[in-house]
Amino acid sequence: MKSVISLLVFAAVSEGLLKGKSARQLLEEDGLFEEFRARFPYDPSAKFTPREELRAVPITFDPEYFKVLFDTGSADLWVPSSNCSDFACAQHAKFNSTASSTFQAGSRSFEINYGTGYMAGVTAYDIVQISDFYVENQIFGLSLTEAPFLKYVPWDGILGLAFPGGSSEGGTPLFNNMWNEGKIPENIFSIYLTSSIEGSALILGGIDPVYYNGPINWVPVTGASNFWTVTIDSITINGNTVACSGSCQASVDSGTSLIVGPSKDIENINGWVGAYTEQPGEATVICRNLAVMPDIVFQINGYSFTLPPSAYIIKSGSTCQTGFESGSWILGEVFMRQFYTIFDVSNNMVGFAQAA
Repeated sequence: MKSVISLLVFAAVSEGLLKGKSARQLLEEDGLFEEFRARFPYDPSAKFTPREELRAVPITFDPEYFKVLFDTGSADLWVPSSNCSDFACAQHAKFNSTASSTFQAGSRSFEINYGTGYMAGVTAYDIVQISDFYVENQIFGLSLTEAPFLKYVPWDGILGLAFPGGSSEGGTPLFNNMWNEGKIPENIFSIYLTSSIEGSALILGGIDPVYYNGPINWVPVTGASNFWTVTIDSITINGNTVACSGSCQASVDSGTSLIVGPSKDIENINGWVGAYTEQPGEATVICRNLAVMPDIVFQINGYSFTLPPSAYIIKSGSTCQTGFESGSWILGEVFMRQFYTIFDVSNNMVGFAQAA
């Protein structure tokens, strides 16, 4: 019997994305966040580390329905294998290769390191479906081992949307095959993110004007990276440069929740907005002060992208924290929720427009 791997994109696919609670929120509800933070230190830049610096490990894939996180900061598609017996795999849908007559085992093992953990497994090939699009003989990964932290993520696997050179699996990513096979009208995809559980969207093969207002400001992809890296000219508050003095390189990454930057710059930004540190890595503000807190302006390619306090402050119950984290520069969801983001693969450009 032929089998198709159907991917329910977690956070969006043209007709709509799903967005559940974050892993942190789920851990906090179980009273396990502090324990996991101590055991698995957060390194949001881990997946951008060159592959030659990483250890190799195994991975696997299966044909059924899976929720996947769309991730512009990686280039691989993977889901848990039915052969994975790890604590994390037990909580998610797993791929059973014996149920698919079109399944082909790969010959390569690999490992991917993420901000709060890792996965390892083997490559495989099968028919993959996302929304109404099918790709035959698509390479993907099957996880054989996963970091315990991944139990708490609300998705089963990851769908990478970075450039092919960033692939740990060594094949052509799903989106690139869609374009190569003429399945989509343009070599473009775009992302609209909301703060609510529903309403986010991933548009494959184009741009949807319903999700933005005003002009699209285009920014070239810079550097020799295989990721969606842009140059930030400066970051200012009330006209004062508070970070990225002299410019800096930042990855536009839908797989990272916060805005990430070197600790000195992040501490300076937090100081300017009146945040104080109660625990390492957490900058808290008084919630009632949001109305008087300053905007933060990102100058990119001559354009000004403004984040108001409502965009960079994250409320959790009665607590308010800034949406910044220490590491290499990354423009994550905190930035992308404010700006509809378009990824032009053919022209190596990223477009930002004010989200509707």
